[in-house]
Amino acid sequence: MADRKNEGFLTYAYLLIYIALSSGQIFFNKWVLSSKEINFPYPLALTLLHMVFSSVVCFVLTKVLKVLKVEEGMTPEIYASSVVPIGAMFAMTLWLGNTAYLYISVAFAQMLKAIMPVAVFVLGVAAGLEVMSCRMLFIMSLISFGVLVASYGEININWIGVVYQMGGVVGEALRLIFMEIFVKRKGLKLNPISVMYYVSPCSALCLFLPWIFLERSKMEDHGTWNFPPVILILNCLCTFALNLSVFLVISHTSALTIRVAGVVKDWVVVLLSAALFADTKLTIINLFGYGIAIAGVAAYNNFKLKKEATPDSSNASELVESTPRQESQPLISR
Repeated sequence: MADRKNEGFLTYAYLLIYIALSSGQIFFNKWVLSSKEINFPYPLALTLLHMVFSSVVCFVLTKVLKVLKVEEGMTPEIYASSVVPIGAMFAMTLWLGNTAYLYISVAFAQMLKAIMPVAVFVLGVAAGLEVMSCRMLFIMSLISFGVLVASYGEININWIGVVYQMGGVVGEALRLIFMEIFVKRKGLKLNPISVMYYVSPCSALCLFLPWIFLERSKMEDHGTWNFPPVILILNCLCTFALNLSVFLVISHTSALTIRVAGVVKDWVVVLLSAALFADTKLTIINLFGYGIAIAGVAAYNNFKLKKEATPDSSNASELVESTPRQESQPLISR
């Protein structure tokens, strides 16, 4: 009985840590990018730093200290055909998502992310991984309607920020689709640490190339900025700690628990951002539309969990459930 209580306590502790770190990382990135004190409006550079830091830490933990194990079975052919596309889409997701924070509020960005299941499902149908049905059409319509209502209620809407955020959503949807194909075609089973170890360096390279052309000259022209090394290290550590917390949550809970925690985190971010950031002005229409969208997301999660419970889809779901949601997802840098 005591062991069961301790296990339950640890599970709730891991969930609270995940929600706190996931929400905190979003607020931290927003503050770094928009703060006049730091004055570091370079989302591409910030995301690149996260990926470089994650790559170095993963290498030290797995190859130097050897406190964590990387799953075997990776070959150059698999890396080039599967990991590289996943890493590229992940880099795109983080880059565009962080850039959106320069134009729109955290709360509105979170509301727009609710459209993610629609993007994943539409691309899944196009790739032959999903089948259209009346039930799914209704769920997708419900989510889309909720996001449209939430957008209609946004007071300070900036369409540049919306485009960036939608680009990030498409990138994340493509990443999840590639993960699905990765599992089915290659048959590899990778834990989150292994995914971080393989994907982070690839994402860093994908971010480094556009950084040279888009932000390097701006940063050099800017001269010096007040970005204390302590803040930079803490920001990168928060990203890695978030990835580790997802690893712990996955190891001690079910897929349903993770999804519920993700929904709770979304609401925490939306409501707290109104108190933390001056650019966040929530309206009744905002919250009403977001509530509709979240109801659709809950219905989608329930549908997917029932589908993944079937024997035919258990193998395919193993890697997807062991990797971050954007939310959801480890490897969350925003």
